Amino acid sequence: MAWRVIDTGSEVWHVHPAAEMRPDVKMWQLTLSFRATNTEREPRAFWASYPLESSSKSSLFQAADRLSNDALKEVLVQHIT
Repeated sequence: MAWRVIDTGSEVWHVHPAAEMRPDVKMWQLTLSFRATNTEREPRAFWASYPLESSSKSSLFQAADRLSNDALKEVLVQHIT
């Protein structure tokens, strides 16, 4: 998944994917980086795990490409409200 831009109406966020493999799990897990682009306020950023995993890193990113902007916006809203 290439980075995406999500507009919530009041803020614009850049979303970047990352693949993470924890020591106790042999699967790649999707983690998303959210960064607000509004420079008038203090910079806002956070990382969020997404319930998507794969034994292949490339397969994980291919599945992330298929995520809708609405799905990403749901994750965003859960973390900023």
